[in-house]
Amino acid sequence: MRLSRRSALAGLGAASLAPSLAPSLATTARAQAFPSKPLTLIVPFPAGGPADIFGRHMAQGMSGQLGKPVVVENKSGVAGVTGMDFVAKSNDPHVMGIASASAASIMQSLMPRMPYDPERDLAPVILVVKVQEILVVNAKSGINDFKTFLARLKAEPGKWTCGSAGTGGITHLAIELFKRETGTDLVHVPYRGAAPCTNDLLAGTIQSTILDVPVLLPHIRSGALKALAVTSAVRSPLLPDLPTMGELGYPRVNSDNWYGLFSPGSASLADRGRIHDAAAATLESKDVTDAFLAVGGIVGGGSPEDLARFRRQEVAKWAGVIHLAGVKLE
Repeated sequence: MRLSRRSALAGLGAASLAPSLAPSLATTARAQAFPSKPLTLIVPFPAGGPADIFGRHMAQGMSGQLGKPVVVENKSGVAGVTGMDFVAKSNDPHVMGIASASAASIMQSLMPRMPYDPERDLAPVILVVKVQEILVVNAKSGINDFKTFLARLKAEPGKWTCGSAGTGGITHLAIELFKRETGTDLVHVPYRGAAPCTNDLLAGTIQSTILDVPVLLPHIRSGALKALAVTSAVRSPLLPDLPTMGELGYPRVNSDNWYGLFSPGSASLADRGRIHDAAAATLESKDVTDAFLAVGGIVGGGSPEDLARFRRQEVAKWAGVIHLAGVKLE
């Protein structure tokens, strides 16, 4: 699903226009001068993972659009906060970062003190990608559809386990959101990453999980895991026959993971506009769309205002889940 794209430049430079409605020579020269050197794209996760794949495709495409190299630098730690802190404090428009839902909208409701203010210190540029999540059970459970699963949960409260990739992460919050909306009592079992969670589900140590599509897809296709629902507003292109939670009667169970491109808050509107246009053109490439889809990503797009509005919605949604569920970092 491609999001509708609106130009970010409409009105971006309005405040700097002279009464004659023409930009000054200084403003024009500034726009033409940027970028004046290679750019750095911070990926706040280790190399080789989905965020790194998305970031490297963006860097390659944006290099051609901007006429300067875009170099990927991995700075992982604290669910992406470490890398985005570097972006927030760089004060250089040639630095940007690809923030996950955790670093951009969740951690501020969990950490006692964030090292940066996401609203003030990170300027939204564009939504890069959404990664859908799915609810699955071990195929040996005998459960073949969501209706049966829900009936078992209601008949046996507190007896069914559901693993996540870690306390306070989006997969954990997806479980808490699921519990709240369905009125069920799943027992959350946190892991340190998606891989050990999946391994325990395959072994039968836990009974269910909600994780990103690309993590679970090979095991669904092999028949080891049974997919019950997509916790997203739309069906997965990789699993087109799998219903969404909305189709099953629970439209508010929506837990897409996502990644957005952000500049330092100090970057000018003109410089951010140049980066936006380069990123938007990259996202419109069929090669990028196909590469994202191969790892379960649905290409994004839109304006900086779209990303800012979406981020605020995500902050409010997950803050509510965190508060009601009493989620605390380990």
